[in-house]
Amino acid sequence: MSVNKVILIGNVGRDPEVRYLDNGVAVATLTLATSERGYTLQNGTQVPERTEWHNIVLWRGLAEVAEKYVRKGDKLYVEGKIRTRSYDDQNGVKRYVVEIFADNMEMLSAPRQAGAQASQPQPQAQPAQAPRPIDEVPF
Repeated sequence: MSVNKVILIGNVGRDPEVRYLDNGVAVATLTLATSERGYTLQNGTQVPERTEWHNIVLWRGLAEVAEKYVRKGDKLYVEGKIRTRSYDDQNGVKRYVVEIFADNMEMLSAPRQAGAQASQPQPQAQPAQAPRPIDEVPF
């Protein structure tokens, strides 16, 4: 048995880019930043904050929701699978891209008010109930 499951909570790095395939299926891509706080070791060594950037791919209904409601800076909960693909760049060098194909997405930021501009900071809402840690999920 094997499992390919990713759970991320982070901030959207750029507005979603949405395109529609010839058959009308929506596909959205966005970046999500997750950060680990910096800390100081007992010997005084400081470990800086570390931010990871994730490429998220949303299909169909999730893509349409992202197109309408998700903006740069929003906090998202994303569940999905890791997928790796490769391509040859213009110099013939093989490049790899790691993407998260989302199965589920929840918006954790407060809804925007009508007419509010995306560049204005939005208040952050606390989720009604945080997702359960994976070790508490019954199988």
